[in-house]
Amino acid sequence: MSDPLILAIDQGTTSSRAIVFDRAGKICAIRQKELTLYYPHNGWVEQDPRDIWADTLAMCRGVIADLGADEMRIAGIGITNQRETTILWDRKTGDAVYNAIVWQDRRAAEYCASLKSEGYEKIIAEKTGLLLDPYFSATKIAWVLDNVPGVRARAEAGDIAFGTVESFLLWHLTGGKVHASDSTNASRTMLYNIRTLQWDDELLRIFNIPPSILPEVHDNVADFGAVQSDILGRSITVGGMAGDQQAALFGQACFHPGMVKSTYGTGCFALMNIGSEFKRSQNRLLTTLGYCLGGQATYAIEGSIFVAGAAVQWLRDGLRLFADAAESEALATSVSDTGAVYFVPAFTGLGAPYWDPDARALICGMTRDTKAAHIIRAALEAQGFQSRDLMDAMAADTGQPLKTLRADGGLVNNGFVCQFLADILNAAIEVPHVIETTAFGAAAMAGLQAGIYNGLDDIEKTWRAERRYEPAMSPTQRETAYAGWQQAVRKVLA
Repeated sequence: MSDPLILAIDQGTTSSRAIVFDRAGKICAIRQKELTLYYPHNGWVEQDPRDIWADTLAMCRGVIADLGADEMRIAGIGITNQRETTILWDRKTGDAVYNAIVWQDRRAAEYCASLKSEGYEKIIAEKTGLLLDPYFSATKIAWVLDNVPGVRARAEAGDIAFGTVESFLLWHLTGGKVHASDSTNASRTMLYNIRTLQWDDELLRIFNIPPSILPEVHDNVADFGAVQSDILGRSITVGGMAGDQQAALFGQACFHPGMVKSTYGTGCFALMNIGSEFKRSQNRLLTTLGYCLGGQATYAIEGSIFVAGAAVQWLRDGLRLFADAAESEALATSVSDTGAVYFVPAFTGLGAPYWDPDARALICGMTRDTKAAHIIRAALEAQGFQSRDLMDAMAADTGQPLKTLRADGGLVNNGFVCQFLADILNAAIEVPHVIETTAFGAAAMAGLQAGIYNGLDDIEKTWRAERRYEPAMSPTQRETAYAGWQQAVRKVLA
């Protein structure tokens, strides 16, 4: 038989994708469909779960059709997903009881503030590594239980299932036979104790959530169940599953403590592998599960930025400054600098290390000479400044200054962004040859389960840098530019 292939489902915030990889990480087939976001109120962000499932299924069937006879080479399926996005559904019908509440949603800000005032943040952080913020799933679940008529009673009667997106997809792929999640997605709910690797009764009581709605949690590499043969044409085992940022950590082969990856997609998320010991951040970053294999946890320090590529989308769709995101690089480099313009893209609050859910976006420093190109350049530079905020906090937590950053996501196709990252971070930026790192991470996990890879060393051998950027900015220029950014952030926080 020819070499085996792996199907990766990558269900993200703005699109649903299916990608087929070979053992070396080469893409053999890919399909993608954009996903609509809804904004029913200020700070609310939702998606239609029916679209999430229908689009994912269509993309999977599409790549299988594209492979033709080679589809028989698919040996396993890996799933990766937008984390924290919350869905509750009926166990009998599979129908969601409310729209998916997206990770960016801030409707629970007041609820979080009330829990903080009652002194719960410390115990939550000690158990979960997370800060008390609307970003995570627990407050989203509580909102659905308390605001959608009849759902709490149905949940307490055992008729309702909760899951983040991977769990919802697995349920439908297996025809409702499997209600399960993986450790990394569970770790982002604010209900999962990442020290004991179990759902936590005390946390469930704090948020008043019945345990009957929760999925079973497995390691990232496990037999999650078989896809029903009528769904994809034959039964295939789902053998790997991880939240998108942990999947990218895995796909970037950051298997050794101190290694850092940063993904520049809708948001920006940087993770540093810190090894097998749980350590709380002292600089308002998150401690999270990097991955779990064979019952052994590997932890990571994470910095979360809510708006990265979404800022470029806003310039395209909201201000209509260009028709295609790819045009942003040429427009940004058409001016020599930003003209002292700074853009803090806090459309849905500020993430790490500020954690201000009420913050809102700001463009400052404009004069009559300011052109669209200055604003576009400022939006791209913001990705470097936000990353600097995270990397400085990581260095303070670990005592390890950043030397090399493995970067992925849609924005790394922009050479200006990569060079500015190298300049403002004073570190080398490495972009891998497998640009679809998140999807490949899920595929690699499924490949381990299927025996395609013999271990982490085997996966590590597939990684190589396609491009490398070295810092070229003077220390004075770097620190002056960053000081201007910090001043702009202070204006937002004020």
